[in-house]
Amino acid sequence: MAATYNNLYLDARRALRAAGAGNPQMEARELLAFAAGKTREELLRDMALYASDATERRLGELMERRLKGEPVAYLIGEWSFYGVDLDISPEVLVPRDDTEVLAARAIDRILSTEGPTRVLDLCAGSGCVGLAIAKHCPQAQVMLADIQEGALRVCRQNIRRNGLTGRVSACTANALEKPPAALWDFDVIAANPPYIPTADIDGLDDSVRLFEPRIALDGGEDGLDFYRAITEKWVSSLRLGGWLLCEVGIRQAGEVEKLFVQAGLRDIQTYQDSAGIWRVVEGRADA
Repeated sequence: MAATYNNLYLDARRALRAAGAGNPQMEARELLAFAAGKTREELLRDMALYASDATERRLGELMERRLKGEPVAYLIGEWSFYGVDLDISPEVLVPRDDTEVLAARAIDRILSTEGPTRVLDLCAGSGCVGLAIAKHCPQAQVMLADIQEGALRVCRQNIRRNGLTGRVSACTANALEKPPAALWDFDVIAANPPYIPTADIDGLDDSVRLFEPRIALDGGEDGLDFYRAITEKWVSSLRLGGWLLCEVGIRQAGEVEKLFVQAGLRDIQTYQDSAGIWRVVEGRADA
């Protein structure tokens, strides 16, 4: 007997909740909308209607993969971050709500700067931080930089998707090495580098450990390799008075603050995410 969209949604939500999904309502809605080929608004409108057998089969396939740990963003190929819709692939991390703190702090710094601003999103991944900055800061010219060509493909797709080709571009750069000559004179550098200690990766949730790119997770023995490189090699790419902002992992903020001090940065501040974790460290190049 055919099921309504509402029944399919309730069954999916129940299974996801039983599996310990963090947001079973959202995940069930996104998977059902994708299986049905509908927008969220169309799905809400049609909840009382009967779904086709093909939709029910497709949802079943997606649920099977999700219950094995595969992230919803990879299953549906997109995600939203700070009001920006993004293409997502297994070559980039799924954007987290935690990272919105980094975007918000960078946006605040840019909006308090007069005139055009140059921004670098270092270790850009999907480009989520830089694209959120560009959307909310019309005076900003943004460069998305990553070492992985797969990530840069996703960045370029997202630049086009959001109609930002005039103000956002993407380039190859290794955050562990000295920046190329073209990457200099920035008002803001925002970085969300790999920061999981190598030995901790095997203990991560299966949805992260088995599906997300290890290169975007592994921060070296103590998780701080990228912060040491960025503070040693990339601060010189800031204009005098420019800001470096870094997302950090749990219990890393104090060590990263010390690296900022050693790099000669001033006005160092640290900000919490919604869970109360010290998540973003920022500092200003000495003016």
